[in-house]
Amino acid sequence: MPLLYRLFLISSFFLINIPCSAFADEKWQDVKSWVYQLTDYTDDKLDEIADAPFDLAVIDLARDGNTHNFTKTEIQMVKNNGKIVLAYFEIGAIEDYRPEWEAVPNDLKAGEVEGWSKEQYVKFWDERWWPIVQGRIDRAIAAGFDGAYLDLITAYEEMPKNGDSSEQMAHKMVALIARISAYAKAKKPQFKIVPQNCPELYTWSYWSNKPNLTYLNAIDGLGLESVFFLSHDKAAKAPWCQENRNNAIALQKAGKLILGVDYAKKTKNILSSYQQQRAIGFTPYVSVRDLDRVSKAPGKQ
Repeated sequence: MPLLYRLFLISSFFLINIPCSAFADEKWQDVKSWVYQLTDYTDDKLDEIADAPFDLAVIDLARDGNTHNFTKTEIQMVKNNGKIVLAYFEIGAIEDYRPEWEAVPNDLKAGEVEGWSKEQYVKFWDERWWPIVQGRIDRAIAAGFDGAYLDLITAYEEMPKNGDSSEQMAHKMVALIARISAYAKAKKPQFKIVPQNCPELYTWSYWSNKPNLTYLNAIDGLGLESVFFLSHDKAAKAPWCQENRNNAIALQKAGKLILGVDYAKKTKNILSSYQQQRAIGFTPYVSVRDLDRVSKAPGKQ
């Protein structure tokens, strides 16, 4: 048998027997750019996002935020352009325009989210909330999304605690994220779980000075808002901003993909955000607070 043919057979064997998960994980770790848009999709379609020069896209489950869900064909079209696609939805609150709003009992709602009059915190640890979350995961998987981008994790520290300590609330949120991860990955093993904000959850452990392995094992990445700029081009210099960066850096060193998003309009601040985020190993994006457009990265057309 000729040597080249033998080498071909050997290489083919290894390629055939490498699990799909290996390719998926390699692609995940290679993400260097992303786009984040939740409303006002051009012509209610995803063509602009599909054509934009990004490795990953975070979009809403539905084009109208309600019942008009994106189809599997539409999501596949974006994926065919080489993008990973994550489905955005909240797990610590619910908006009054979501189709599940009426199905959430009033006593499960726990007060208005500050600055967002159409949103109510929910008792996210209550078993009655799980069917809402489960339904969203099921819709995301059925539509062909590669993962979920989970918002309003901040509910654990912002909503009324009703006698619970901060640590107890943190563990309740970690338990929900872990449940989401286990449920989704049982159905689709390569389904990615990316909570937004609260990188400190990895530090809430029952054992002092030990990371929360339940949280670390449940997530594949983290989305972090206001890395270097808050809304209206204001520099993120507050102590909590530095604390968030430090905790996210620790997660990045633990192998998690960090998707950073700043809100800025001034060119110098946009450039500064991209440069600073890349310098600490984050995958950067800069847009406006409404997340209603595709914002091009510097140098991208």
